[in-house]
Amino acid sequence: MGILEGSHRFLFCFAYISVSLWIYFYATRCMLLPYLNTDLIEAGCDEAGRGCLAGAVYAAAVILPKDFRNELLNDSKQLTERQRYALREVIEREALAWAVGVVAPQEIDEINILNASFLAMHRAIDQLKVRPQHLLIDGNRFKKYLDIPHTTVVKGDGKYLSIAAASILAKTYRDDYMKHLHEEFPCYGWKRNKGYPTKEHREAIAQYGTTPYHRLSFNLLGDGQLSLSFVEE
Repeated sequence: MGILEGSHRFLFCFAYISVSLWIYFYATRCMLLPYLNTDLIEAGCDEAGRGCLAGAVYAAAVILPKDFRNELLNDSKQLTERQRYALREVIEREALAWAVGVVAPQEIDEINILNASFLAMHRAIDQLKVRPQHLLIDGNRFKKYLDIPHTTVVKGDGKYLSIAAASILAKTYRDDYMKHLHEEFPCYGWKRNKGYPTKEHREAIAQYGTTPYHRLSFNLLGDGQLSLSFVEE
């Protein structure tokens, strides 16, 4: 009897430790890092709308307090719309500084979408009320901003809190913008597709032509592109 009780006790302890370790490693793996540099004022930057056929590209820059924590904050693409807007309120309330930069479709056509994404980030950083000493950039490329050093982080919105926060702001403010444009041109479904190259969007372009908000340097109809008509502003 004593041996059985000892065995049960051992198995229970082993199971408890195993579950505890699994929870610890899962939590630490999923929890985003608060910063890269402990001694510098660090701003996270991310963009939204880079792959869209219509609308501006948005970017945000966010400086969070060093002790900022939020278990829900993650890459905006992993969250529901309700969660994103709830987090936007938290970020705007608790951030040391935040700002959003915008580059219009016409500018995108002139300088290309990659440079437009960099420019949107630069415009966001321009507006920060606190000057950052280091920039954390989502992605693998960036055009240097003044004399401020930067670090690019692939999939950074799933690794660092400040980039994830910037992702939330860029995404939600761009969504607001596209919902507003939808009221002007409802046939393109921008309230739903936000300007991305969905089947619905491309079929509408083929049927109704382009608008002043479409990026004419993009392949708007995909592989089947033949000709386009243009909607006057």
